[in-house]
Amino acid sequence: MASISTTTAIELATSSSPSPAWSLRHSNLNKGKTQPSETITAIDHVLEASREVDSTAPEGGYGWVIVASGFVLLWWSLGTTYAWGVMQTALVADGLADLAVLSFVGSLQAALISALAIVNSLVVRKTGVRAAAMLGAACMGGSHILSSFTIKNVGALFFTSGVVMGIGVRLVFLSATQVISTVPSQYFSARRGLANGFMFAGSGFGGAAISFALDSLIQKLGVAWAYRILGLMTLSTALPAAWLMKERIPAERRGFIEWKLFESPTFVLIFLGSAIGTFPLFVPPFFIPLYTKSLGFSTNVGAGLVAGFSLSSAAGRILSGFASDKIGSINTVLASLVLTAVTMLAIWPTSTTLAPLIVFVVINGAANGAFFSTMPTAISKVFGSARVAVAMSMVVTGWVGGYLMVRPHFHSSYFSDDRHHLTRFVYLQGAPIAGYILDSFGGADGGLHAYRPAMFYAGALALASGIFILGARFCINKSLLAVV
Repeated sequence: MASISTTTAIELATSSSPSPAWSLRHSNLNKGKTQPSETITAIDHVLEASREVDSTAPEGGYGWVIVASGFVLLWWSLGTTYAWGVMQTALVADGLADLAVLSFVGSLQAALISALAIVNSLVVRKTGVRAAAMLGAACMGGSHILSSFTIKNVGALFFTSGVVMGIGVRLVFLSATQVISTVPSQYFSARRGLANGFMFAGSGFGGAAISFALDSLIQKLGVAWAYRILGLMTLSTALPAAWLMKERIPAERRGFIEWKLFESPTFVLIFLGSAIGTFPLFVPPFFIPLYTKSLGFSTNVGAGLVAGFSLSSAAGRILSGFASDKIGSINTVLASLVLTAVTMLAIWPTSTTLAPLIVFVVINGAANGAFFSTMPTAISKVFGSARVAVAMSMVVTGWVGGYLMVRPHFHSSYFSDDRHHLTRFVYLQGAPIAGYILDSFGGADGGLHAYRPAMFYAGALALASGIFILGARFCINKSLLAVV
């Protein structure tokens, strides 16, 4: 029987005998243990299927249509999710409910994206990516239109903007990545990182553009019509983009959950590292408006920095695509977490003027985008494209905790706008744990001294996440210069 290799699935393509890349175990670690031959055969079959399909990927052609379609779908799905705070601000100002209640509409939407990962993966495999993407687009557009009639009923809004939107976003997200990063229906192999980067950039650009557009629509037409216009625009562009999605090769009908992946130290380390990583990655864009206000800057500066963060995130997604194809996807994920930790521990805590804040926003935003866009490529490269639909869904399910801890803690203020009436503007403080730390050291207006402990908390979590990914990287290849 062939010996078990410690290389990745991609490196195995050139080896003389296939071996279970995801197990990544040395034979001397299993002394006295006999692995069932049928298990090894099943694992090799998956990796062989991955290598065979990857070797025939056209590296372009209709694949670029898929990338463009995915860009549009992620623009409306994740971009709208990132812009929820704008709609929430208007709903609070209209007196629909208090912050503690409305905050969980956005949290529910974000959490469902993660919690339904495995279930929606099954739906996509049963229906195909085109049908699933069109269903997701219909859910997103429909949720906005339905929400326009529920702006006076917070319970109904939980269902329309929370549940329906969350289901739609997850279906669209999974369908968009399915044909590039997941299952054996792939158009890219060597350029998979670049394709992912361009596609995921849609969420960053969408988040910035939709935020400004919604704010303008709400001021001119009100919340209800802003919802309706958003819904109509989503349906008119996302449905055609979804229709253009198609699989090159039908997906193999694999199991609901592949529990044996948890026997792999590499998978466990990636699972834990990415789960921890979602907690600090959401803190900067939510703390920046509060922090700049505490330093005496205008609210426009805070809003501009948040928009800059979204644009930097989009740029980071594209740049990380180039990087993952050159230095390896696991190395790129690790680099993104190192940059996140360094900026949170060294740059942000010393930023008392605008210039270092801009540096922090640009670097941290790019690292943030790189983490989310490179993870699907990393899972695909290490565990094989034929099983990555299941593997990625399992990993994303571990992000529920980080997504639930996105929006529950707020600070608000009132001031007069150009139309001479009081408007309540709400600034998101970020994850509750970081918010509680902030409150304990002086609150939102406490200046740099109050914010530093929360910054160090977020930076420490990013560092811990990076350590887990580093462990996974050395499980795959101990050479510091290896492309992993």
